[in-house]
Amino acid sequence: MITKTMQNAINKQINAELWSAYLYLSMSMDAEAKTFKGVANWFFVQWLEEQDHARIFQNYMNSSGSKVILLPIDEVESEWKNPLEMFKQTLKHEKEITEMINELVRLAMNEGDFATLSRLQWFVDEQVEEEENANDLVDDFSRAGNDFGTLLELDSKLGEREYSKPEILK
Repeated sequence: MITKTMQNAINKQINAELWSAYLYLSMSMDAEAKTFKGVANWFFVQWLEEQDHARIFQNYMNSSGSKVILLPIDEVESEWKNPLEMFKQTLKHEKEITEMINELVRLAMNEGDFATLSRLQWFVDEQVEEEENANDLVDDFSRAGNDFGTLLELDSKLGEREYSKPEILK
C-alpha cells in the first residue's frame, strides 16, 4: 500500500509531468511560428511523451487504490529567442525532473515501499535518456551557431522524430 506521503509526492510528480508537457507544447508552437518545423515536431513528440509519463504515474496510483488528484498547472513561457535557448531550457528542466524522481526514490526507500521503488526505476532510466538527448541537442545547436545550412540540417533531422508509446503503457 502506498502511504499518504507517497501519494502526495506522486500527485505532485504527475503535476510536474503535465507541466512539462505544457512547456514542450508551448515550445513546439513557438518553433512552428519561427518556421523551425523539425524542432516543432521534436517538441510535439516530447509533449506526447510527457503526457505518457503522467499517465504511467496515474495508472500506478489507480492500480494501488490511491487517489489521483490533478493540481492546477502553472503558466509556461511562450517565446524563446531560438532553438538553442529552447534546448538549454529543456536540459535545465529535465535535470530538475531528474531530481524530483530521485526524491521519490529516496522517499520510497525510506518508507520501504518496494513496489513504488520498482516502478520508479523506469523513470530513473528514462531521465538518463531525457538528459542525454537534451544535452546532445544543446551541443548540436551550439556548434551550429548561425550557420544557416547546419541549422536547416538539424531542423530536418528533428523532423524525422516519431512518437512511440512506451511499452509500459501498451
